Amino acid sequence: MKIICIGRNYVEHIKELNNERPDEPVIFTKPDTALLKNGEPFYYPEVSKDIHHEVEILLRIGREGKNIEEQFALKYVDAIGLGIDFTARDLQKKAKEKGLPWALAKGFNGSAPISEFRPIEEFSDLTDLHFHLEVNGDVKQRGHTQLMIFSFEYIIAYISRYFTLKAGDIIFTGTPSGVGAVHVGDRLDAYLEEDKMLSFEIK
Repeated sequence: MKIICIGRNYVEHIKELNNERPDEPVIFTKPDTALLKNGEPFYYPEVSKDIHHEVEILLRIGREGKNIEEQFALKYVDAIGLGIDFTARDLQKKAKEKGLPWALAKGFNGSAPISEFRPIEEFSDLTDLHFHLEVNGDVKQRGHTQLMIFSFEYIIAYISRYFTLKAGDIIFTGTPSGVGAVHVGDRLDAYLEEDKMLSFEIK
């Protein structure tokens, strides 16, 4: 399975990091060793001193497809979830300054905590989904799918031009504004609408 991530997909997040708005989706990947499931704790790695949370809606691919037309894209998704794209901001800054890839800053062990998935049929309108992240009970990020630059359908169609999507692949669809550092002892709770989907501790 693949973990494919979309960067810079919410305007306010682009502004807070002083990035340029992209003309097409910014794609990066994480290895399967980044996955953290079942509410397992995230152990702060020694490789970074500045890990940031980035909450995102996840799409799980249900069947194989390539060169998918946008109008049929959602037929390839079988479930929706939430995840955290942990980012080693210090490593990312160093890479960006040198024009190098973000692989180490995004793909370290445990950098992709994910929730359980809910069948896509449970959602009547994917353009009207609210989600948010709480850190120690305080809301830090709020997102809404209407605010995405690139829609779910566009993202799937775009990715499938380059990568064959297979059942079980997971797509992180971008984070809203409010990203920030996490610390040992923090508890993160992520909600899709009013349902708590993900809860775990930083150790």
